[in-house]
Amino acid sequence: MSARLLLAVLWQLLYLCQAAPGYSNGFFYHDIMNGNGNGEIHFNGVKLIVETTESSIFAAQGGNVTLPCRYRYQPELRSPRRTRVKWSWVPALGGRELDVLAAIGHRHRTFGAFQGRVRLLQDPPGEASLVMAELQISDAGRYRCEVIDGLEDESAVVDLELRGVVFPYQPSRGRYRLNFSSAQKACEEQGAMLATFDQLFSAWEEGLDWCNAGWLADGTVQYPITASRTPCGGQGLAPGVRSYGARHRRLHLYDAFCFSPSLFGEVYFLQHPRRLNFTEASQACEEDGSEIAKVGQLYAAWRFLGLDHCDAGWLADGSLRYPVSTPRPNCGPQKPGVRSLGFPGQHQKYGVYCFRAP
Repeated sequence: MSARLLLAVLWQLLYLCQAAPGYSNGFFYHDIMNGNGNGEIHFNGVKLIVETTESSIFAAQGGNVTLPCRYRYQPELRSPRRTRVKWSWVPALGGRELDVLAAIGHRHRTFGAFQGRVRLLQDPPGEASLVMAELQISDAGRYRCEVIDGLEDESAVVDLELRGVVFPYQPSRGRYRLNFSSAQKACEEQGAMLATFDQLFSAWEEGLDWCNAGWLADGTVQYPITASRTPCGGQGLAPGVRSYGARHRRLHLYDAFCFSPSLFGEVYFLQHPRRLNFTEASQACEEDGSEIAKVGQLYAAWRFLGLDHCDAGWLADGSLRYPVSTPRPNCGPQKPGVRSLGFPGQHQKYGVYCFRAP
């Protein structure tokens, strides 16, 4: 396009804007919103600043959280201006940036899985924080608060992290029975999700030692070793996270490393007058106003709420486990952890761990 033709198009657009002073396209800015009504925006020498008081926010699954964001002008303006606020999100597991909320004044629109769960704080002036309710595991990631005033566009970012615990998982069929998609499903069924490498590495730094290889969220297979030994890579290798690299997601079979976020609710050992088979255990939790606990919920209660009980109990996947925060005689190994007794016959009689939402 020639310079002369481009100039003609720009003049035509300017004429249309001036010829339709009542026009509004909803969530998209036009120059009539601010200025003197003649298409002019008085913004020379004024800087729009968007900032957040926290670079990272930690929260619990099922709870609420506020992601802070404020904007101001420098120098300060005498009269308020009408701005557009937009929140967007990049998931922790990667992917493209997605819209969360867009607002002009008190008009707003929410998007996708965030509909009905997010709102904007707008008092006092300059407040643009995002309030999120009923947090889900998948909500973790990087959030961008963007403020638009005419041609001015500034933003700030805040990371939402769900504190959690990484645990190895294998199904009742035994070791190395999960391809990538079945590993994802297995973690989800236990109130968790496949762990990222960063989450597994942090768990290794905190002492996680596990010799069986498991899937991670990026499609690699790895395992953490704190005490080098022959069956786990050899005595000569230094402690660390061993990697098999990327594996074929459909054909190769391993265990899984799951990540369960901190708990919003209560896990407890049900005090029942008698021992229960698996079916009776599930019914007993329901009769107590709860549901049988998932493996991820038990790990989260042990890790973050200090759950400590030496009696083995049924969990939702049919496994038998118990959490120990304070090691003691006749309560398993002399270190904290969730003990697993495998998958006994579901006719056998044991206790049960229940989960009650707040």
